[in-house]
Amino acid sequence: MAWTTRSSKLLRVLGWVVPTLASLMMPSALAQDLPIVVSPARVKRQIIVSVPDRKLVVMEKGAALRVFQVAVGADASPSPGGAFEIVSRLTEPTYYHAGVVIPPGDDNPLGPRWVGLNKKGYGIHGTNAPKSIGQAASHGCIRLRNRDIVQFFAMVSVGDTVEIHADRDEQITEIFGGDAGEATAVAQAGPTSTGVAGGQ
Repeated sequence: MAWTTRSSKLLRVLGWVVPTLASLMMPSALAQDLPIVVSPARVKRQIIVSVPDRKLVVMEKGAALRVFQVAVGADASPSPGGAFEIVSRLTEPTYYHAGVVIPPGDDNPLGPRWVGLNKKGYGIHGTNAPKSIGQAASHGCIRLRNRDIVQFFAMVSVGDTVEIHADRDEQITEIFGGDAGEATAVAQAGPTSTGVAGGQ
């Protein structure tokens, strides 16, 4: 009697499971019921840095999405001019330099985010020296305030392009305003800081 009861329960369960499995194994039925969702490819963004203006802009399809104030390379260690590409993105990076290792935190010269370029050792990052923003103060990297690097980090992806302009040209003038050469003259006349410890 007990065997019969168990058998009937097992048959009832199998009577539900087998048809259910069979329906899941029919791709043509599923294809008719479920829509195919294709995520659109993200448009590559362009990051343009004006060394004389101490500014960075994130562009998409020719439109400026956001402008950030930055620190650029000091006179002794200028930011490299040219066209680059983002190759890495790190959250809470560890700083390594000449036998010095600084873990993530308030003392880290890279701040809370690192966006690495395809020029070894150079990137866009936060800072533990917020007063350096707007100055020629880094070892060549582009620094943002920590709150700004978090926003910037969320806006960019690996493969986005980065242009660093050492001088004002027509493109920079069009984006940031003013006259070509104006910001360069101001930058040369103004004070710069070259002694910020630690940061890139």
